[in-house]
Amino acid sequence: MAPETRVRRIALVQLQMDEEPKLNVERAESAIRDAAQRGAEIVCLPELFRTRYFPQEERADRFDLAEPIPGPTTERLSKLSSSLGLVLVAPIFERRGAGVYHNSAVVLDADGSIAGLYRKMHIPDDPLFSEKFYFAPGDLGFRSFDTRAGRVGLLICWDQWFPEAARLVALDGAEVLFFPTAIGWVPDEGNEERAAGRDSWITIQRAHAIANGVFVAAVNRVGREQNLEFYGSSFVADPQGRILEEAPPDREAVLIVDCPLSRIEEQRRSWPFLRDRRVDAYGDLLVRYRR
Repeated sequence: MAPETRVRRIALVQLQMDEEPKLNVERAESAIRDAAQRGAEIVCLPELFRTRYFPQEERADRFDLAEPIPGPTTERLSKLSSSLGLVLVAPIFERRGAGVYHNSAVVLDADGSIAGLYRKMHIPDDPLFSEKFYFAPGDLGFRSFDTRAGRVGLLICWDQWFPEAARLVALDGAEVLFFPTAIGWVPDEGNEERAAGRDSWITIQRAHAIANGVFVAAVNRVGREQNLEFYGSSFVADPQGRILEEAPPDREAVLIVDCPLSRIEEQRRSWPFLRDRRVDAYGDLLVRYRR
């Protein structure tokens, strides 16, 4: 049987965040409407898009920014998703309960229903990225979700550096693996280090696309926030790791990309990594350090 010929049109919304969450939601809505007018079937927003990147410092009052799921933002975006008839990936600072918070994202189906919820599994703790202060590690595992526009995989930012995570989501049937992200340059980095860091970020995700034979879509924020300069560069890579489209590093953009799903089957026939995996010999991946 020949590979399917469907084309999935996806949109990545690269935003510069304002201090006021209400304005960020309104600007995201405007960008989503623009993407819908341009024929997008799936739209993905950046990590923690409602706010500026608050984990740069540890402040207990920032927990007030969290909200439940379902909650005000998911309900508002659900109505928009339904009215436009598109699938929406919406990152949320989730208040699960008193004192328990997650860096999460919901997948809203084209009828406005919640098709899936993902909680960020890998939580960084580095200078200017103090996420362990705010977020409990995810406990829903690595999954993909069925939507009207196909099966969607979802990981968040720091997750993007771990090949195990991408592999498990791909094995769960994802056609497109989305990475909502907030990543940028830190102070005192020279131009060479900045270029190397951005190249590493792009390279690791292109590698996920190649190793798993899926489309990978990474969406970042842009602009200066306190001590971090977010470098945009949102992009989509095909199953051979080729970058189909890339947003600029210094301004907002709504990136529209057509993803021919036949490329998944074609790539996996030519480079059958999933077929040739030695699942009987990988047990030591479950230990922290082998030697």
